[in-house]
Amino acid sequence: MAEGLFGVHGAALQIRAQRMGVLASNIANASTPGFKARDIDFKGALAASEGQASVDAGLKYRVPTQPSMDGNTVELATEQTAFAENAVQYQTTLSFLNGRIAQITRALKGE
Repeated sequence: MAEGLFGVHGAALQIRAQRMGVLASNIANASTPGFKARDIDFKGALAASEGQASVDAGLKYRVPTQPSMDGNTVELATEQTAFAENAVQYQTTLSFLNGRIAQITRALKGE
């Protein structure tokens, strides 16, 4: 029933939260030798969530534009930009869901 009320937005919020964790891990490991940056392909993960597959299906290794000598593939500017964009998208999805919940609450109260 929740999916009918919220559409794909509930799954989208969950994927955005997971992506935020992955990107934060990349940023935290920017100077860790051999660390391989990863990201979640949002569209792939969302499609996988609709098919009841694991969100990990959308988890991919990032290909660096300039690989470092120590094998670390984190490019800090790329990660920070992706994190900021994802945070805005997360907040937008959350705002939509909050509005939908308020709408449902008003309907249940008969307002």
